[in-house]
Amino acid sequence: MANPDFEDLVDTFEFLDDWEDRYRHVIDMGKAMAPLEDALRVPATKVDGCASQVWLVPRIEGDTFTFRGESDAMIVRGLIAVLIALYNNQPVSEIGKIDAAAELGRLGLNDHLSAQRSNGLRAMVERIRETASTAA
Repeated sequence: MANPDFEDLVDTFEFLDDWEDRYRHVIDMGKAMAPLEDALRVPATKVDGCASQVWLVPRIEGDTFTFRGESDAMIVRGLIAVLIALYNNQPVSEIGKIDAAAELGRLGLNDHLSAQRSNGLRAMVERIRETASTAA
């Protein structure tokens, strides 16, 4: 079962009539995120493979995985917010079991992102999975 926050997002996407509304919602989600402190925007947290600048800062407390993120592109900030809805507050041992492509497919993202954005999204998912796998 996906994270309840992600299920809420799926419900919201089903309510929104067209992709432009969904796109705006993703951007608004990114705008609502607190920015990362400059000290956290370092090479160790930067995600390679993204057309935009992207930083992900994971945190594992006990067996619970969370992360924060930042990007210089509004849509990418929104995609980080989508991934937060998917992965945050999940057990570390479950992160690798989440089929991100299938879950994100429920939102229709695969059909509406450029190839570069899709590659960047995959790079972010891979970083999340690697971090959780190392911690497990």
